[in-house]
Amino acid sequence: MSEADVPEDDVEMGFFEHLAELRTRLQRAIYGVVPCIGVAWAFKEQLLEIILDPLVFAYRENGIEPEIHFQSLLDPFVAYLKISIIAGILAASPWIFWQVWGFLAPGLYKREKLLAIPFVAASTLFFAGGALFGYFVVFPYGFQTFLEFAGPLPSGQMRLTPTIMIDSQISLSVRMLLAFGVVFEVPVVVTAISALGLVTWKGLLKFGRWYLILATVIAAILTPPDVASQMMMLIPLLVLYFLSVGVAFFIDLRRDAKRKKSGFET
Repeated sequence: MSEADVPEDDVEMGFFEHLAELRTRLQRAIYGVVPCIGVAWAFKEQLLEIILDPLVFAYRENGIEPEIHFQSLLDPFVAYLKISIIAGILAASPWIFWQVWGFLAPGLYKREKLLAIPFVAASTLFFAGGALFGYFVVFPYGFQTFLEFAGPLPSGQMRLTPTIMIDSQISLSVRMLLAFGVVFEVPVVVTAISALGLVTWKGLLKFGRWYLILATVIAAILTPPDVASQMMMLIPLLVLYFLSVGVAFFIDLRRDAKRKKSGFET
């Protein structure tokens, strides 16, 4: 057995040691996020304009003058704070994923630890990609769909006019950005557990029918209650999962080839 096939540190950790390690990793993650939030706060007004751009697009597509309102004096401050937090998390995501890997690494073999950099890079890429997909694809057309309900009623005596509050709009946008970022981590997680030998591509393929149900529920919970928005999340969830199954297939092929080779050598 080569050095790469043995644990680097064969010392078992108890429950409380795991809790202490988890606390340490969480603290380090926070230390990385807080400065990023501070930098984002310095650009809070520019970030607000960026996050409201899809709403501005939807307003103009429906022939309505863009505007945003606030009811409480604290609402703009809270909105700026939420934007700064989400921007800080996105900026610090490589550091956060590195801490996640650091928590998992002690139980892995040396060869498995070589996956650290690919894991962090892929996690960051897919998280940011999911958030960008929601921002550029789902937000503009989802908001446009909902604003189409504005306008005069059939009798012409009453008009539905949107009065969108900044707190509810920012809360919706932040929640959706995080949701798309998290669900786009599916291929990273599936590929990682496949590379670690915890699942096979056949097992993942069998689970596909249940994953379809699970993905449908996730899309229904995380997106606004309209079919278009839900499909915009459901389709990437399914595509990314079955792409991961394909990656797992090649991982299993390579693993089987190595086993056969080692069998011939012995």
